[in-house]
Amino acid sequence: MKLSSTLLSLGTVCFFASTATAERGSDGHVKILFWQAPSTLNPFQSGGAKDNEAASLVLEPLGRYDPNGALVPYLAQHIPTVANGGVANDLTSITWTLKPDLMWSDGTPVTSEDVKFSADYCMHPDAGCSQLAKFDGVETVEIIDAYTVKVNFAAPRPNPYGPFMGGQSPILQKAQFQDCLGARAIECVAQNFAPIGTGPFTVKEFRPNDVISFEANPNYRDATKPAFETLTLKGGGDATAAGRAVLETGEFDYAWNLQLAPDVLAKMADVGIGKPIAAFGTTVERLEMNLTDPNPDLDKNIRATREAPHPFLTDMNVRKALSMAIDRSLLVEIGYGPTGRPTCNLVPGPAYYASDNTACLTQDIAGANRLLDAAGWVRGTDGVRTKDGQRLSILFQTSTNNVRQEFQALIKHWWNELGVETELRNINASIYFGADANSPDTFQKFYADVAMHANNYDGTDPQTYLAMYRCGNEPKPSRQWQGENINRFCDPAYDTLIDTLSQTSDLETRYDLAKRMNDMLTKDSYVVVPLIDRGRVSAHANSLGGVLMNSWDSELWNIADWHRIE
Repeated sequence: MKLSSTLLSLGTVCFFASTATAERGSDGHVKILFWQAPSTLNPFQSGGAKDNEAASLVLEPLGRYDPNGALVPYLAQHIPTVANGGVANDLTSITWTLKPDLMWSDGTPVTSEDVKFSADYCMHPDAGCSQLAKFDGVETVEIIDAYTVKVNFAAPRPNPYGPFMGGQSPILQKAQFQDCLGARAIECVAQNFAPIGTGPFTVKEFRPNDVISFEANPNYRDATKPAFETLTLKGGGDATAAGRAVLETGEFDYAWNLQLAPDVLAKMADVGIGKPIAAFGTTVERLEMNLTDPNPDLDKNIRATREAPHPFLTDMNVRKALSMAIDRSLLVEIGYGPTGRPTCNLVPGPAYYASDNTACLTQDIAGANRLLDAAGWVRGTDGVRTKDGQRLSILFQTSTNNVRQEFQALIKHWWNELGVETELRNINASIYFGADANSPDTFQKFYADVAMHANNYDGTDPQTYLAMYRCGNEPKPSRQWQGENINRFCDPAYDTLIDTLSQTSDLETRYDLAKRMNDMLTKDSYVVVPLIDRGRVSAHANSLGGVLMNSWDSELWNIADWHRIE
């Protein structure tokens, strides 16, 4: 069986009629496997997809994106628009109305106080909220009545669906988190590990970086859901073991993020007891170039800013040469097959937002060497290039994963042909994508020269995603090392484009602005070096029904509809 025949048609989602049980919990137990183990259940305190996905079982936003990218209400009665009066005609505000009679899992009512508090929590200057870009441009959040809130923007906002939209921007219970504002946010371990939510499940026990036990929420708004009474989310291991546990042994019902070589996944699928599922969205495997000195001996406040520039990656010629040396097509062939596409873009889709940026698709080692020669980087007797006494010696880090380690080895080989010395480092994914402010090994700390990982964004509009690279969004001690701009990129011209995009309603102009911002980060500066447009790939047992792969939101977005089939 070919891998492509075992996957859902990429980019196309088929919806099936729900066959949810008429009685909550009647289908017993379901087991999910994340080989990257969650370390928190608070998306505002983690930039890792593993944590956001796990949290979506408990915490919910006002609205979500469905598998086709359409906006759908969740805790809100409807999606606000100009046509229905929810978005102001001048685009300076959006008004959300909660569904009536919503209950938190502890039996208390959900009100507009909780919605406003969630904004206050993330927007607090000392909170270190990893989803701060979702609130970019928000001036105030105003309570209209017990079930209505109005988000006011500092300027017209043609795309007002940042706050409270998508799995990365959920609603927190004010009563539980009200003592966790600002710098205290990361100290509230009990709250972060067991948030009270509105989702289909509640936390029974959370062992960080290991296993989470969930129970059906007795106050979930649909009395017939979820079909499963209990759920186990096991973390750890590796992608290969996760795939086998669903596709070969049937030990688990669902395995997330199967970052496996195509022939390996196809062989597992041939067993016939489960199926891989996939869909393209916005996930891009890329290299991040560190613009600041990664020396861990530097004062941490200096290390977190641009006061100590990187000794050689501030030279764009070096960053460009490193990109030119890479054969992206070969990486796709060995790592992803039909679930990957070479790309030069940080924003690969939807197509109307994707830049016509293809120069990186052709490997050019000879050209990269000429570029370094012209920039004054001279090969020494050991073959390593130097300039003004500075060696081109790179620490290249990523998370532990067979595919990523294969990529590291190939990229090291290609960089060696440029005269670049490369040391490889891989870090357990649960730690690398974790939220421990005391760990030196998180991707936010970035104690390396180059890092490789993937990231994505909710929905089809890249506005908030591109806003991550605004000056000041870098991780730093005062924000508990949370922040999206790990490269410490800062360009006032880029910030101006963020502001312009946020105020532009004409779609063609929005497309153009997003492409220009994408190009500033990639082909104009090589601060971000995209490699592969990755389809999301997971797998579920044949006995698990209701699963709808979603590349625009959390994969677990509709877990309330999952059920057992015979």
